[in-house]
Amino acid sequence: MTRLTRAKFNLLAFIALCCLSWSDVAIAGVVQDSFGQSQPSQVTRGTADQLSDEPVNLPMIARVDAQPLLLLTSRLREAMETIGTPLPTEVQARIAGLSVEDDEETITAAIQEALDPLCVAAVAISAAGEVEVTAGQQVTVEEHGWRVMLLKVINHANLQTQLQTRSPNALPIPTGPQDDIANRWMLLNLHNERPLDSRLSGLELEYRILLISSVSTGRRQGKLAFSPNGESGQWSDTTINVETLPATKVEFRVTDADGSPCMGCFEIRDLQGRVYPAQPKRLAPDFFFQTQIYRETGESVMLPRGTYTVICSHGPESIPETQTIHIDEQPVTIEYQVQRWIDTAKLGYWSGDHHIHAAGCLHYENPTQGVHPPDMLRHIMGEDVKVGCCLTWGPCFDYQKQFFTGRPDDVSRYPYLLRYDVEVSGFGSHESGHLNLLKLSEQIPVGGDSKTHWPTLGLNTLKFAKRQGAVTGTAHSGNGLGQVVGRVAGVDGPHNLPCFAIPAFNGIGAHEFIMQVTHEVDGPNGTKVPAIDFIATMDTTREHEWNIWYHVLNCGIPIVASGETDFPCITGERVGLGRVYVNLPSMLDYNEWVEALRRGESYVSDGSAHLLNFARHADGTFSVDVATRKNEFPEVEVELIANGYPVEVQKVRADGEMRSLKFMAPKLEQSSWLAVRIFPSAHTNPIWVKLDDKPVRVATSIDWCLASLEQCWKEKARTYAPAEIEEAKAAYDHARRVYQGMLDEIK
Repeated sequence: MTRLTRAKFNLLAFIALCCLSWSDVAIAGVVQDSFGQSQPSQVTRGTADQLSDEPVNLPMIARVDAQPLLLLTSRLREAMETIGTPLPTEVQARIAGLSVEDDEETITAAIQEALDPLCVAAVAISAAGEVEVTAGQQVTVEEHGWRVMLLKVINHANLQTQLQTRSPNALPIPTGPQDDIANRWMLLNLHNERPLDSRLSGLELEYRILLISSVSTGRRQGKLAFSPNGESGQWSDTTINVETLPATKVEFRVTDADGSPCMGCFEIRDLQGRVYPAQPKRLAPDFFFQTQIYRETGESVMLPRGTYTVICSHGPESIPETQTIHIDEQPVTIEYQVQRWIDTAKLGYWSGDHHIHAAGCLHYENPTQGVHPPDMLRHIMGEDVKVGCCLTWGPCFDYQKQFFTGRPDDVSRYPYLLRYDVEVSGFGSHESGHLNLLKLSEQIPVGGDSKTHWPTLGLNTLKFAKRQGAVTGTAHSGNGLGQVVGRVAGVDGPHNLPCFAIPAFNGIGAHEFIMQVTHEVDGPNGTKVPAIDFIATMDTTREHEWNIWYHVLNCGIPIVASGETDFPCITGERVGLGRVYVNLPSMLDYNEWVEALRRGESYVSDGSAHLLNFARHADGTFSVDVATRKNEFPEVEVELIANGYPVEVQKVRADGEMRSLKFMAPKLEQSSWLAVRIFPSAHTNPIWVKLDDKPVRVATSIDWCLASLEQCWKEKARTYAPAEIEEAKAAYDHARRVYQGMLDEIK
């Protein structure tokens, strides 16, 4: 086949696949002020009077080889169809007419005449590699939508590199300065997916696809810069004109299963799978590191014309619902009534996440120092977390500390309570294991007003909290307990629970905890109380966080488990991925809730499985009410465990139905704690059973705790300030005596 015959073949194939007319592609937008109220147009470069609609002539090239040019043009056409924006019919017809043309100069000129009017710019690369950018046609785009434009590339250097683009107007709003928000109105995306090659072909002429979005209405000018040699190469820019037309208002009407108002969680995507609102342009209350948004009745988003799928939910107790909506010029309402497979609050169990943050990790310090209470309340409401403990920690401490009041924040909307407290992280005793301090009445120890003067010995931090009646516990407990440095004698159980390998204690989880659990300190009235109340679970590896808990329980120390997320540090997906469900027979009250947590009148869960009303009966049997969400497994195993080992296992269908299980009275040879678990989804707190009025003492676990205490001291001694080192030595010596005394009891 000759070169020109092949060219005609490509053109005929091009004609056969011709499609519809040119159209805009809809994509993500940003939430307007006051959820739908119009924002004033702002011109960031130039003024509307300076913008011109006059056609612009792009640089031309006289001749290139027709066969590769037509092949690249065919791939361009396929790519345009793939993203839902076919080339205009008249453009395809004009190029198809070249099938009778044999002259390469004519073909080269005709393709440029057909495609140049669709170009936003031309990038010319000289033989020496110098870059010059020429502005093309004005971009007209719907607010929060995307416009597909072409980019002309004249490549005299025959480079085969990946073209890069950037713009000061396309920088992300999160992490940017406050005074530059209005200037960051653009989104850019060079489309390099198949059938296009991600790199330039090396041909002297080709066309690429550039998607441009704008999040503010009006006419404005913006900068486009390009480099064929990556970030370190030469960049050249030009000014383009953009007119942004108003999008359509989409309102929400949201109710809970019982018809009461609630906050819904919505993930909105277009047919190409792109997320709305545009994540790089989000500011609170919508978080840029999440795909979902949270809305209640009367609130809205602005969406350009198109078709969208909307996944609606209201936390893990709801059954997600998928809707398809079609947007044109008329306002649209998304109606969502929650369907539940369980409602634990109506069963007397109130969910909580005692470890969430409003600053640090995925949150930004610019343009604001984290986010504010109304933003955090929206998220706990949307995920149906009844109690959210927002913990101020190292990042933005001096700004975020203003939200501490010693009671639930005024933004709380019953039954959703938001309270600010403290995580000792990024300061003080954080190197020996982070601590959650709940129900504080004083936020900061005497001697300063910030985070710089806190003790480096975690036990001293707990003394500060306990004097005011706080409830205290670890954070992200399994962190640093994964690496193994040794082992004591013992039989590892199912799921490596319990496990007798000695962790390295080289992180920030439940570390000094191994010492703290042996101490009592002064409470608010001078009486002695346990230094630490709970171990945090459900946000790190279960085998690690549950294992240290089991060993401490096997020493007869009544530590309870609580559930947390550490949002948005361990995860920014959503709050409440790890939870504690606290039993309160009456209405929800924060102080009563946290005191019941302290007592262990609760279970922990990731929300997919529930273990309610765990009880021991007079005949020695145990019972629990179990419900498990539908998943890929038809059944789950429900285990009754004694001192960490299963004594009875029952299987339950994972169908969302509540079932009451009864376990036979186990044959216990020594005093024991018993609990029910569904690994790794849920765990009850223990019930203690004494035999011969003796405490629980499991020698192998006491050995493990002693060995772990030595490893923890070896790792953490360096973290204590010189002024506290003697106190630290005494605290560890006390723990050694306690554990050794336990061993002596059972010899």
